[in-house]
Amino acid sequence: MNKYALITGGTKGIGKAVASCLAKAGYKLLLTYATDGAKAIQVCEELSTAFHVEVRCLQADIADSQSIDRIYQYLLENTIRLDALVFNAGLTCRDSFESLSMTDWERVFFANVHFPVFLLQRIVELMNRGGAIVFTGSLMGIEPHSVSLAYGVTKSAVHALVKNMVKFLLPYELRINAVAPGFVDTEWQKTKPAEIRRNIESKIALGRFCDPDELAEVYKMLIENSYFNGEVVVVDGGYSYK
Repeated sequence: MNKYALITGGTKGIGKAVASCLAKAGYKLLLTYATDGAKAIQVCEELSTAFHVEVRCLQADIADSQSIDRIYQYLLENTIRLDALVFNAGLTCRDSFESLSMTDWERVFFANVHFPVFLLQRIVELMNRGGAIVFTGSLMGIEPHSVSLAYGVTKSAVHALVKNMVKFLLPYELRINAVAPGFVDTEWQKTKPAEIRRNIESKIALGRFCDPDELAEVYKMLIENSYFNGEVVVVDGGYSYK
């Protein structure tokens, strides 16, 4: 296989699981990260060694508009054409509605909505025909919640973006979909107090958090199945059905 995938936020959490899944399938990878370059480089080296594929990493903060040009220039300079683009990186803000500032609201919107739109605009012609774009949406963009207003609204926007972008990507012969995960057992979720985890698990029909590797297979399916287009695939284990 000589296919190339770019994954934003690909060195930890869901992004890392997707990277591992695609590397196992033989994809070459470019993974972006915001901070902790040493850890990101280590992850890339581990994936490359484990699966015998080319894995590169690039510092590109989704909160910084200059990262759009940084990614574009990197692809050009290294003559990389993409077959898959996974918009995984995201930001949240957990301030209460009463204390939420416009600055933080705009920061989350920029990272979760504006950045991927304008990065895609910049690099769409560097994607091969028949390629696939997958966004990380969220159950929080579907189910009402009280954790982060900005996050929930931006993820709803991501879901709408995916459906609206279908016709705009048609001339490029590119498909676009999203995965809307529920509660995934990433490093961040594992730090939650046991009582909170039990409360969440009680609302999931399967009674447990999703394993990141299980979720990664859904991303791979959306990349490789040529008939998925404009879909938001919910992966929540039957949340609220119990």
